[in-house]
This record gives sequence, structure tokens and C-alpha cells, in this order.
Amino acid sequence: MITLHHLENSQSIRILWLLEEIGAPYGFEMYDRDPKTMLAPDAYKALSPLGTAPTITDGDLALSESNAIIDYIVDQSGRPDLRPAADDSLRADYLFWFHTAQGTLQPMATFGFVLGLATQRSPFLVRPIISKVEQALKSAFIEPRLEAVFIAMEVQLASSEFLAGDRFTAADIAMGYTLQMAKMRGGILDGYPNVLEYVTRMAARPAWQAALEKDGKFEGVPS
Repeated sequence: MITLHHLENSQSIRILWLLEEIGAPYGFEMYDRDPKTMLAPDAYKALSPLGTAPTITDGDLALSESNAIIDYIVDQSGRPDLRPAADDSLRADYLFWFHTAQGTLQPMATFGFVLGLATQRSPFLVRPIISKVEQALKSAFIEPRLEAVFIAMEVQLASSEFLAGDRFTAADIAMGYTLQMAKMRGGILDGYPNVLEYVTRMAARPAWQAALEKDGKFEGVPS
């Protein structure tokens, strides 16, 4: 049986959501972050091949990386609706959004978060310099890429209920965490009404609500 090793306030919430959507039995182990460093505990790092969340185990297998885990779980789920087949007309849209989630959107969001931390934690005398570097990188590199993703998503959602047509797929789960973070931070999704409405609908799904309840601590701190 698949066991999710779930780190609080991390991208692992995606996997918990997926498991709740599928509805099959699964194991669940909760790990708290170090209250001072906010890093994963040593026991979690030892378990994960990369020392990162999310991680699942299945017998002797330990697997990390969100999209790899999603693929592995869907392979065994008996839920072909969660991933359009190779000959499905929605396959290309599915692949694009499934991989954009972790290939573009999440890295840019994480990079922006790390830059912000660097500014906050830098010595007072050099903080103005670090802040200028942060703003320059965000303006030249991060924000244009985020804007490109949100514009494309806004267009997509103008003509379909979900990212891959009018059926819920694993692409919606892959995108879900990062979009929820964008909404929680406020202002980021302003000007993208279709995206904002989509995120609101995803948050209302019973499986997402069940995942939040099982987690019990989710506040949206990027992992």
C-alpha cells in the first residue's frame, strides 16, 4: 500500500489531495518542521531520496518529486480519467499544464520567495542593496514568466472548466498548490478573473477540503 510521508506546509498537500480524490486506502505519516529552521526533520530527510517533500513509500520503494509521484499513483489508481490517454485530443493540453506546474510556475514562485527571504534576513546595512537586486531579478526574470503562465491560463479557462478541457485531471492537482499560494498571498491573481474563479472552485472540491482537514496545519509555506 502507498504511504504518503507528509511534511507540514509543503507541496506534499498535492499528493494528499490526489489520494483523497482517488478514494483508495493509503497510509499517512505526518512530519512537523523544525520550529526554528522550518526545515524537514532528519527522519524525513533520511527517508526521501532527495531529502525533500513530497515523498511516498510503497514497499521497498521510496519516491520523491511531485509529478513523478502523481504519475506513479495514477498508474495504479484505476482512474484513467485523471490522465488523458495518448490518443485523446486533450492529451497535449494535459501534458502542457501538468509540466508547466513544476517546470515553470512553481520554480518561479519558489525563487521569488527565496529572494524575499534573502532580503529579510540580510544584515541591516546591506539590506537596501539586496532589496534592489531582488526587485531587479523579479522585474526582469520572475514576473514576466509568471505573467506569461497566467495569461495563457486565463485564455484556456475562458473556454474550458479545467486545464485539460471539461474534465478534472491530475494537471489540475499539479497546479493546485502553487495557485492556492498565489491566491493566499493576495494581489497576484488580480486581473485574471478566470484563473481566480478556477482556484476558488478547486478549493471547494471535497477532496481538497478532506486533505486540508487531514493535514490540520496547512498555512501555505512553500517547501
